[in-house]
Amino acid sequence: METVRFDDLDLNDEILRAVKEMGFEEASPIQAKAIPVVLSGRDLVGQAQTGTGKTAAFGIPMLQMLDTENKRPQAMILCPTRELAIQVSDEIRRLAKFMHGAKVLPIYGGQNITNQIRAIKKGVNIIVGTPGRVMDHLRRHTLKTEDLKMVILDEADEMLNMGFREDIETILHEVPENRQTLLFSATMPKAIMELRKKYQDHAKVVKIVKKELTVSNIEQSYFEVRSRRKLEVLCRLLDMYTPKLSVVFCNTKRKADEVAEQLKGRGYFAEGLHGDLKQSQRDRVMKSFRNGRVDILVATDVAARGIDVDDVDAVFNYDLPQDDEFYVHRIGRTGRAGRTGSAFTFVERKERRKLKEIMRYCRTKISERPIPSLQDVQNIKSENLMSEINGMIKEEEMEKYISLMNDFVKESPYSALEIAAAFLKKSLKDTSSEETAEMWEDTGAEKGMARLFINVGKKNGVRPGDILGAVAGESNISGELVGAIDMHDKYSFVEVPRAVAADVLCGMKRAKIKGKTISMEPANKRA
Repeated sequence: METVRFDDLDLNDEILRAVKEMGFEEASPIQAKAIPVVLSGRDLVGQAQTGTGKTAAFGIPMLQMLDTENKRPQAMILCPTRELAIQVSDEIRRLAKFMHGAKVLPIYGGQNITNQIRAIKKGVNIIVGTPGRVMDHLRRHTLKTEDLKMVILDEADEMLNMGFREDIETILHEVPENRQTLLFSATMPKAIMELRKKYQDHAKVVKIVKKELTVSNIEQSYFEVRSRRKLEVLCRLLDMYTPKLSVVFCNTKRKADEVAEQLKGRGYFAEGLHGDLKQSQRDRVMKSFRNGRVDILVATDVAARGIDVDDVDAVFNYDLPQDDEFYVHRIGRTGRAGRTGSAFTFVERKERRKLKEIMRYCRTKISERPIPSLQDVQNIKSENLMSEINGMIKEEEMEKYISLMNDFVKESPYSALEIAAAFLKKSLKDTSSEETAEMWEDTGAEKGMARLFINVGKKNGVRPGDILGAVAGESNISGELVGAIDMHDKYSFVEVPRAVAADVLCGMKRAKIKGKTISMEPANKRA
């Protein structure tokens, strides 16, 4: 399908500005086909899988027709679940970020209906709700529908499967007859076709066909990781697996630049690749990637279409893709020409539902793996180095070096084993052994534990359970590993195993306890 840019869709400046800030460079297939139809005022049936960008496909033209001076509901979106209603509301708000006066309200069961009524009275342009709760408001006459210009049924097949057909039909009877009706569904069962015939007027059908997926030669796994720890986890995986070439995917141009700079700051050979680069810059980056001067590309989805390199060993989804199909495009950058590849995906806790949708779309299982500790990284680096040394001994001429080492051992007060260990330490740039171990000595901790200082205490309203929860939650370690917690008025001490102490310090950067940003550091040595 021909590429369609948002600039070509005759959208107002406020929406275009929001779209660009969200990092979208071109419309997805469903957006490219649906937006012009909806802007023309026609009813529409959109058949597309969850995760193909359909929220923006109806959200963008819906916002375009909105009169923000009118504080009564002009659009209603029906969703099968509260989670989807919240998700859709959040995306519509992002799209409406620069539209002064645009108000979006999610309404669903389990939430205080009095608060919803108060919010509606204050003025709302767009209602995003579950059928049951929308029906509650209609019965109470707290939701006025006279000004509705558009009704959208999102995941219509799912709503019918959940038994909402009667509610949906009642709602469609209540709203003005001259409204525009949009129906989005992953499948087209008989019941959907009946709704289309009964409640739509010469609807245009837009269908996005799912492509065949070929990812069997790619090992896929994911890590549940907080946003602020993603860079640290990425670096650990790069150090553990040492891919010859790898691509890191971000959802926005700004994030791609930011991650590329952070990687370069840590000594990696990385470059960003996105749509804001001139063609000459893109060519330079790709040439450096192909000849190995750059071994990590940090790219957006659109820019990555130009990556045609066979020996990419690993793909990292730094951000979970917003479109399920993009996930397939991304991981397809590895495992080419009969090779195997690895795909690692970073998932925040709130994104687990989206990950399940991707797995359903791909018809594959993406296995969860624990975040590697610094010790894991060190162990793998040691194993790799030992394997490399074994290969050198087997395959290369070593007589000159054996002679040099023999002379050195004869003149040195140290044994050959001690000298070999020193070489190994220098090769690994080991910062987790002797020097780091000294950091934890004589602080009063139990054997094998490290004692850490935290700048909050009893007078901050903090309890031991708060500290335990923060350490376990932020550092992804089991609460059972946390040792003694010693609390004072304005500060506290907590003990953790030495093996994970560095991980805890990293995880607790910018953490908060009881709303207070805390500072954590190794405890001072005791005299």
